[in-house]
Amino acid sequence: MDNAEIADRLDAFAAMLELGDANSYTIRAYRRAAETVRRCAAPVAELVAAGRGRELRGIGRGIEARLRELVATGRIAELVELERELVPDLVGLGRFLGLSAQRVLQIARALEIHTAAELREAAAAGRLREVPGIGPATEAQIVSSLAEETDARARQGVWLSRALELVGAIARALDGEPAGDVRRRRDSCERLAVVCAASRPEPVLAAFARLAQIVAVIEQSERHALGVTLDGIPIELTVAEPERFGTALVRATGSSEYVAALEPLPAGPTEEAVYRALGVDWCPAELREAEFRGTPPPLVEVGQIRGDLHCHTTWSDGRASVAEMSHVARARGYEYLAICDHTPAVGATRGLTGDEVRRQGEEIAAVDAELTPFRVLRGIECDILPDGRLDLPDDVLAELDWVQVSVHGGQRMPRADMTRRVEEALQHPSVRCLSHPTGRLINRRPENALDLERIFDVAKARGVALEVNGLPARLDLSGEHVREALRAGVPVVCSTDAHSPAGLDNITLSVATARRGWATAADVLNTRSLDTLLRPDRRR
Repeated sequence: MDNAEIADRLDAFAAMLELGDANSYTIRAYRRAAETVRRCAAPVAELVAAGRGRELRGIGRGIEARLRELVATGRIAELVELERELVPDLVGLGRFLGLSAQRVLQIARALEIHTAAELREAAAAGRLREVPGIGPATEAQIVSSLAEETDARARQGVWLSRALELVGAIARALDGEPAGDVRRRRDSCERLAVVCAASRPEPVLAAFARLAQIVAVIEQSERHALGVTLDGIPIELTVAEPERFGTALVRATGSSEYVAALEPLPAGPTEEAVYRALGVDWCPAELREAEFRGTPPPLVEVGQIRGDLHCHTTWSDGRASVAEMSHVARARGYEYLAICDHTPAVGATRGLTGDEVRRQGEEIAAVDAELTPFRVLRGIECDILPDGRLDLPDDVLAELDWVQVSVHGGQRMPRADMTRRVEEALQHPSVRCLSHPTGRLINRRPENALDLERIFDVAKARGVALEVNGLPARLDLSGEHVREALRAGVPVVCSTDAHSPAGLDNITLSVATARRGWATAADVLNTRSLDTLLRPDRRR
């Protein structure tokens, strides 16, 4: 088993434990273990077989035993039993329909049904009213949802990071290509799709139905299927004829508006062939949102990023030391890394005082000397106080290589007050970048009430960049706001806000978001050499 397969089984076990009302700590432990396995660079099966499973972060005695069983037998016996008892295909369908797992299990036990097909039959026969607590209104809602179940969009968007893992694993298993919102790198994905090419679709459709991630197939035709995961996420599969694979991929990737503007699509085995037949330039997937037939710009690529300008260490809320973060960054091929821990006003975690910033500077200098010519920069993520002042003394900020500022507390301030707060901070002569400018958390917290047009004007005048934060929950600036910033003449920085070495991988999410904003390498500060980046020629 490869790491992705092992991680999927651990995730499935965590989901089953959650359905069975297991201890929340245990559930979180298995989810963290799944993430550790998924991100591990070494083959976890080999480590486990060699008795080294507990060398992995977060793998204790109990999870190690599960891993040994999984590697040796290809399954976790308790997971098989839980799946038998908790009918995951019914739970997956129910969540897709908007029903809680508890409600679905209540229906299953009361009616003694075990499959999605039996649920449909029971609903059609009027048996739902036999379930305690289900009255006419709830019955009508379930029947109506079953009738509309073929809408292939998730009821709540899935973070891009999770969607990439889920759709990527399914595409690899079927020798297909990710499509839909995932391929366009939307920050919250509703349409998750995979496109395959095969003369005979039946084997691919059958393999799709057998995948561990797919607990129920709720729609199937000759070359199409719609499956759902245990969490109720719909996954759309298209099995195209090889000579029409490019056509199917174009259609399954672009937004409805974008594809409609290209119709009718000609048959083509590749996307490039389809675009040639249309007589238009090939378009990067990230730009296929609105109607567009022009020549796309050369979008920034991950390989052009020369350093990460935002990461945390154990000095604040990070999980690795300055040295550990720096060694991993250098191994990625970077030329520089900025250590930007928090300041005290962040509140939710430990922040550094001025004296601590200086003590940390000694550690950074030692690591920097060890890794030369790679550079470790003294940086800070400095909180903007409610009145616009910064959370460290001016003389401390003046010593640093890279100062970025951010709002953490008081995010419900009125628009005018929030805008004045940020504007005042950007006037400070040491500030180089505004971090996660809107403060949003995808699907959890809306953007701050901030006049971005005014902030763009101030940032341009003061030579301050805006961050495209790569944390999966943030991706802030969004692609839309990146485009607005670039139109206003403000450069961006693609950084990860990494709190661990693995977090540095999120540069792919940051760059993808910048690409959705039409950013080229020239628009992104950290595609530049360090000498150019730190050159003190900005307007004040």
